[in-house]
Amino acid sequence: MKQLHARMISGFIAAAALSTAVYAAPPAPEQGGPDRGAMQGMHQEHKGGDFKERIARRQAVLHDKLKLTGTQEAAWKTYIAAATPPAPPARPDRAQWEKLSAPERMEKMMTMMKEREGHMATHLAAMKTFYATLSPLQQQIFNDNVGGGMRGHGHGHGRG
Repeated sequence: MKQLHARMISGFIAAAALSTAVYAAPPAPEQGGPDRGAMQGMHQEHKGGDFKERIARRQAVLHDKLKLTGTQEAAWKTYIAAATPPAPPARPDRAQWEKLSAPERMEKMMTMMKEREGHMATHLAAMKTFYATLSPLQQQIFNDNVGGGMRGHGHGHGRG
């Protein structure tokens, strides 16, 4: 049972880290979205190195692709500020975690999820505001380069 709880926490932390790919996913291959190798490479990126630096690079690539006008820059900056993920939560101390009752552990997990949901709501509001400033061509570029974190995840991962 302790292993199950540890796996649940590890899974939640991994999901939170991987979901940041939504903020500025790397460009998809020409046809059919990202391939399996690309998704595995993205997963590997989250295992080490300077995470904020990688996000900043992806955001810079997206910024260059969008070719923003001067009037769009302010909305871009607001969007990037809201899109930048908070630092991942510290891994719970195993000894402290094991002392908690099952309902207490669930409450802690729900608190972490609510914090993440709050950040996502702020991100969404800023995204909508920024997206409204884009031309149809820029919106297509944005659609093709942001939000791809859901492709290839979940059931059937690796098929195709």
